[in-house]
Amino acid sequence: MESWSRVMGLLRRYAPADHADLPGPATEEMLAAAEERMGLSLPRDLRAWLLQNNLDLPEEDADDDVACRGFAGFPDEGSFFLGVRAMEGLYANRFVPGGFDPPDRPDDPFWRNEWIPFLSDQDGWAGKFVDVRDGRVGRWSVGGTTITGEYASLAHYFDSVARTLTRIAEGEHPVCEVVEGRLVWS
Repeated sequence: MESWSRVMGLLRRYAPADHADLPGPATEEMLAAAEERMGLSLPRDLRAWLLQNNLDLPEEDADDDVACRGFAGFPDEGSFFLGVRAMEGLYANRFVPGGFDPPDRPDDPFWRNEWIPFLSDQDGWAGKFVDVRDGRVGRWSVGGTTITGEYASLAHYFDSVARTLTRIAEGEHPVCEVVEGRLVWS
């Protein structure tokens, strides 16, 4: 996925210590097993992204007191990208019989089973998802409004992350800078 490659190139250039901490790719076997357990197929963009970087923390670094696990401080201070295991865990936590929640709002639900989370806060209360029906990216927030179609695709979302990283690298971001090869949020 070209837009993710651009993000990784910017991270490698401007925050090389953060880039060095990122794990390797997921395998086709990992993705097939996750799809089977979730009961749906991953959208093409999401699959391509995970085959470049599976952002699950190593088991020894996982904190059992945290609902979602990922690399803190990227793409922003309060949220992080999820790896395959974390996606599955959060998806299982959000999954509801009948396909959407609440059941009396099918046209404006808080959550649909067709949404796969790929970014979250540590509590799993807010984040972004990819809609398997059309590949659009939306966001949810417990107690807040769910927005579908915030980005036309995962590639469009990653383009926005690349723009943010560029602003940070140029010293034009109000709450983030690069210090000793790492993104530091104030």
